[in-house]
Amino acid sequence: MGREDGPRVPVQRAPKASAGADAGAGTGSEGRANTGTSTGANPGTGPETGTRPEGATGGELRFGVLGPVRAWRGGEALPTGSPQQRALLAALLLRGGRTATASELIDALWGEEPPSQALAAVRTYASRLRKALDPKVLVSESGGYALRTKALDLLTAQELAAGAEKLRASGDRAGARARLAEALALWDGEVLASVPGPYAETQRTRLEEWRLTLLETRLDIDLEVGAHAEAVSELTALTAAHPLRERLRELLMLALYRGGRQAEALAVYADTRRLLADELGVDPTPELSRLQQRILQGDAELARPVEEAAPTAAPPARPAQLPATVPDFTGRTSFVRELGARLATAEGHVMAVSALAGIGGVGKTTLAVHVAHEARPHFPDGQLYVDLQGAGNRAAAPETVLGSFLRALGTPDSAIPDSLDDRAALYRSTLDGRRVLVLLDNARDAAQIRPLLPGTAGCAALVTSRIRMVDLAGAHLVDLDVMSPEEALQLFTRIVGEERVQSEREAALDVVAACGFLPLAIRIAASRLAARRTWTVSVLAAKLADERRRLDELQAGDLAVKATFELGYGQLEPAQARAFRLLGLADGPDISLAAAAAVLDLPLWDTEDLLEALVDTSLLESAAPGRYRYHDLVRLYARACADRDEQPPTEKEAALSRLLDFYLSTAARVYAIERPGDRLVDHLEPTAYEGLTFTDRHEAQDWLYAEANCLLATVRQSATSPATLRRAVDLLWASLDLAESGANSKEYEAVATVLRGAAGAAGDVRAEGRAALTLAYVHHHQGRFDQADREAEEVVGMARSVGDQLPTCWASNARGAIALYQKRYTDGDEHLTLAVNEFRRAGDRAGEAAALCNISRIRLATGRQEDAVRMAQQGVAMYDEMGHALRGANGRYALGLALTESGNLTAAGDRLREALAVFVDCRQRLWEGMSLFRIAEVDIAAHRYGAAAACAEKALTVLRGIGGDWRRGQVLTVLGRALAGIGQSGRAQVCWQEALDIYEELNVPEAFEVRALLTPRAAA
Repeated sequence: MGREDGPRVPVQRAPKASAGADAGAGTGSEGRANTGTSTGANPGTGPETGTRPEGATGGELRFGVLGPVRAWRGGEALPTGSPQQRALLAALLLRGGRTATASELIDALWGEEPPSQALAAVRTYASRLRKALDPKVLVSESGGYALRTKALDLLTAQELAAGAEKLRASGDRAGARARLAEALALWDGEVLASVPGPYAETQRTRLEEWRLTLLETRLDIDLEVGAHAEAVSELTALTAAHPLRERLRELLMLALYRGGRQAEALAVYADTRRLLADELGVDPTPELSRLQQRILQGDAELARPVEEAAPTAAPPARPAQLPATVPDFTGRTSFVRELGARLATAEGHVMAVSALAGIGGVGKTTLAVHVAHEARPHFPDGQLYVDLQGAGNRAAAPETVLGSFLRALGTPDSAIPDSLDDRAALYRSTLDGRRVLVLLDNARDAAQIRPLLPGTAGCAALVTSRIRMVDLAGAHLVDLDVMSPEEALQLFTRIVGEERVQSEREAALDVVAACGFLPLAIRIAASRLAARRTWTVSVLAAKLADERRRLDELQAGDLAVKATFELGYGQLEPAQARAFRLLGLADGPDISLAAAAAVLDLPLWDTEDLLEALVDTSLLESAAPGRYRYHDLVRLYARACADRDEQPPTEKEAALSRLLDFYLSTAARVYAIERPGDRLVDHLEPTAYEGLTFTDRHEAQDWLYAEANCLLATVRQSATSPATLRRAVDLLWASLDLAESGANSKEYEAVATVLRGAAGAAGDVRAEGRAALTLAYVHHHQGRFDQADREAEEVVGMARSVGDQLPTCWASNARGAIALYQKRYTDGDEHLTLAVNEFRRAGDRAGEAAALCNISRIRLATGRQEDAVRMAQQGVAMYDEMGHALRGANGRYALGLALTESGNLTAAGDRLREALAVFVDCRQRLWEGMSLFRIAEVDIAAHRYGAAAACAEKALTVLRGIGGDWRRGQVLTVLGRALAGIGQSGRAQVCWQEALDIYEELNVPEAFEVRALLTPRAAA
């Protein structure tokens, strides 16, 4: 059963028994009292990762049975003796500290035919173990032996499994999943490896069964949390290794169904029913049959992962001393709960102070008033409220506010002192012993509110401000963000009415999105619509779609979004106001500190001071350490300010030009560090602003992928100006890795299309040729070979007409690779030979190596295997000489293919796995998936069908959304071959049929091969 290409041994269905079913296993205690902090580690890997009981010192003993039988004292492995001696140790360990008689141990070691000197041998083994271990651990009593320890990997696994069960029952699936993963990680190969005797064999079977049960539970949780795509590969391999274990088949069916692969899921059931009938003469379990019926019926509930329980909202309240809460208060459940809990701590404890900060219009006052109403039961002695008018030019004076508060608390005017300090002291004295909530709304800064804070336990203050009160000692700071889309739509619907919104839900979503999910903007838009019965939601959405008019549309009566922002902008210092205006010009979703410094043309530290000041005023958000972003409406307001206030006006274009230079210069350094020897960096447009430098390849990659969205947004934005068009095109070319990433490939293609059109409209042939080359790359990666070839052919013509050497080289190389995929081998050889010569003339050895590796694949396809191996080796050697790890992986990929066809499967697998490791490290998901696919081909050639199926499934997962249908068809074909090899012929037929549908749609020759696989004889 463990061999994929050998005969299968029938096994019984998995019993639904717990790990403690055998009395000798021990039961595991509550919690994890006997485990150390490294419970997930394997004790067999050494002292640093071994499991240690709580309170153990470095010299105490610990044992392992979930693998070879082993013992350690601290970090030192102890000798456990001969196989029979290890069998005695295992028998004692697995009895959970209970005494085993000599006759029981003899039966455990030798069964029904012990040797004549068995008793003496047992005593000898025990004596040796006592010397090696500790007399206090291995004790003799009642004519038998007992081993007193709880530092055993099996006990740790049992405690982890029990903890996982409790976490799962409480709804914490992530925690349960982590505990089970820790437990499973404790297994280190075969349980009780090389330990003889009937008892060891029985325990080996039992513990392996328990491991599979734990694994099934963990996979079940994987599906509950929506990780079905990742689970398919593991389940495919497990069903190959345990073909008659129906629970694994059930999980595989469910994972496939949730991944949209209904036909494969049903094929798994058909394969299982046939296999059970052939091997055991039984039908599938009722659970498996019911699952098949639900899949046949397209059960929508079956397709959904288990949802976590939603938090419950705090009950509403209506205190009489505060401003009225709005009747349509919506959402903010987590903030209501968080602030309510904080205010509740004031009762009988220290004074609680919470400060809410956020952009104007985000709903700070509305939330604070609502929370104050709900907190009324905790403050029976009253609630005070004041609008401190901190956002305007006439903020309320603290002494005036204190006078008003003292009067509200019953102090006569004649008793109210004149000075601020005296009023503050009397205020605190008046509140002593009372339970009062003070709501300080719209505060200017911490200095304004300090005299207004109560000073005794039982009281609390709730503060709202556009400024983050970082200098307010002891305050609980809350940053209030915009609403979620669901909350925003709910607020809009409450104001407009269910009937009007229900029929135009999509338009309503467009409205709240145009409002940036800002509560004030949503309220204004909804109020305008509610007051105009002849308008539809679509009419309002159309008005808000025009960004140039959006802020003007968002005003109703005395409410206006622009006026709210104007209050904050008017309080900025000149340098802060300039930063606010210029940073709003960039189109990216956010901006890094380094990029912002380029926009402002300032040192990093000065830039950071300005940006953090804008964050403190809530005009800018800190998306993450070192990254900043605008709310959409604030960005529109910042751009309006730039159009109105920036002098000279050319500074706007200069700021965006510096940003483009920053990205191009930095991306060129990323390209150079990833591709040493590549000449592209010598052919890029010059830049006036320096970018970042990197110390290693990983740091460079991290930057590129972290900046991907902002970089592509800058490229798109720069396409509109002839002054920046060429740099934008070169930036896109230097960022080619993003086209293969999967996460950014669609946006990369969209931007490349925009650039090609803009270059054509501008009549810039050089820029158009380079933009067309990026499009050729995109089409190539997505398997659209006809389009890729057309683009590459045009690149050659355009680049030659303007003497642009490098695009000609790479376009010829691309055309050769495309011809290979289309089986036009003569054309491919001509294009690639031309590419080699052109790369040599350009002095680009990296490009020459790429073309040689592609020629290797042409030679391989035409039956010249020795040539193929030689040319691929030549390309790999050139890459290695340059230290070119990424393209060296491409070379090893080509070499792996040539070695596979030559029959050198071991070397082929080694080269492909070397390539895979580099592609994973470089985040090249397209080539990661293709390497997995090629490794699966090697495994099939070596008759390792289970391993091949697992690799092919991983390839499908990695290539999801990238690589195109043609490559998916390739992987499905190989997956079908692997599945047929492990006896899952029904599922294999489904994979081949899907591949055939793809190939027929593309009208490619591969359809003939797959059609042959689907014939009855091939299936048999």
